Amino acid sequence: MTFPTPQALAELKAALPDAFTEDANEMAPWLTEWRGRWTGHTPLLLQPRTTAEVQKAVEICARHGVAIVTQGGGTGLVGGQIPYGEILLSTRKLREVRDVTPLDDAMTVEAGITLLEAQDIAKANNRFFPLSLAAEGSATIGGVISTNAGGTQVLRYGMMRDLVLGIEAVMPDGQVFNGLKRLRKDNTGYDLKQLLIGAEGTLGVITAATLKLYPIMRSRCVAFVGLESAAASIELLARAKDETGGGVEAFEMMKRLGMELVIKNIPDTREPLETTPPWYVLIEITSGTVGGAEAQMERLLEVAFEEGLITDASIAQNDAQRAQFWRLREEHSAALKPEGGGWKHDVSVPISRIADFIDEATTAVETFHPGCRVSCFGHIGDGNLHYDIIPGIGEDISAFIALWKEGSQIVHDVVAKYNGSISAEHGLGRLKTEEVKRYKSPLEIQTMAAIRKAIDPQRIMNPAVLF
Repeated sequence: MTFPTPQALAELKAALPDAFTEDANEMAPWLTEWRGRWTGHTPLLLQPRTTAEVQKAVEICARHGVAIVTQGGGTGLVGGQIPYGEILLSTRKLREVRDVTPLDDAMTVEAGITLLEAQDIAKANNRFFPLSLAAEGSATIGGVISTNAGGTQVLRYGMMRDLVLGIEAVMPDGQVFNGLKRLRKDNTGYDLKQLLIGAEGTLGVITAATLKLYPIMRSRCVAFVGLESAAASIELLARAKDETGGGVEAFEMMKRLGMELVIKNIPDTREPLETTPPWYVLIEITSGTVGGAEAQMERLLEVAFEEGLITDASIAQNDAQRAQFWRLREEHSAALKPEGGGWKHDVSVPISRIADFIDEATTAVETFHPGCRVSCFGHIGDGNLHYDIIPGIGEDISAFIALWKEGSQIVHDVVAKYNGSISAEHGLGRLKTEEVKRYKSPLEIQTMAAIRKAIDPQRIMNPAVLF
């Protein structure tokens, strides 16, 4: 792997005359991670509009051994989309909707379609595409596949890995993998698309995908509830599953501190309940029958009150209030930014051990750094927590950030104790690619390295990511 030579740059510009820029001002927005943690540089930004143009670019880079960083919507939080001298290849202009087949419950779209647009395309065809996350207006299909994004509805529909039927990708040698099948069953050897999902751009450039669609539910109900403990929320989740027969679509937990920061730092937000409990849960239930979700929610909350699992509750009465409730959850990350930054963790542990993890990790970090504040929120229905530590009020921000590596290792060691993962959704990127070696077995690392070497022997695809 080498950085671009003058000859390679000249060939790329000649091959894609209408799809590149080297203007520093035009490239600047693409080179900084949205929180400002990483700011990179590149001699050339490529913005191909077709798979054929992507193929041309990769062929030239492969011939010269030139490194490429692929970028989707740029919403990643671990720095994997930021180049440091490599060619930057954006897939945002791959915009074609190639096929929608409701009878197959499938659609094929190109990598630059945003997640929100994919949801709208499905809805226009009387279908539902379930992946949803806070950055869905910017995050692209190529990016969420490359990072195996999860979001708020993994509990019912699974990760992005579970929603992809087929993939088209340009491989590191410039060949095109044509895997855009609409099949649910295909037992003919290794599932090559699964290698590309979650590979963070290290095994090829995803250019299009065939996605699973689902029927539109006829009723939907959202509620905010208050609880005394994280343990109570786990019991409530189990009760919700039993009462609805699998109708729980989202189950999001939030600590009181996070809610306080949202209300303090995000305009036009307010308390969802009359009380201010230590913990909150946002529940979304859907049903295939009219009024079914509302009836299930009312029954669930009645039982939960009787059993002492919850202390307060409010059911959204209309679409506007549902959106307000969801905004309180989705703005949690943004609400931390005005506090000066912090040690952010995207982790997962078995659902049954969430409360134990929170208690042990909190004791450990507060012992390590007295006065720090813990904001814990996330997709409790699938075991994924965003466990963030922010500085104490009035604390020196720079001194606090300087402790990030040591503090994060304390958190991640507790995660490992409970047989969890130090990256539940966002991938490893530049942030965790070395740290994960502490938690992966030599066999896992050797096997992944062998796969990568076989597919990308020159290591030109996102070379700084994944070992």
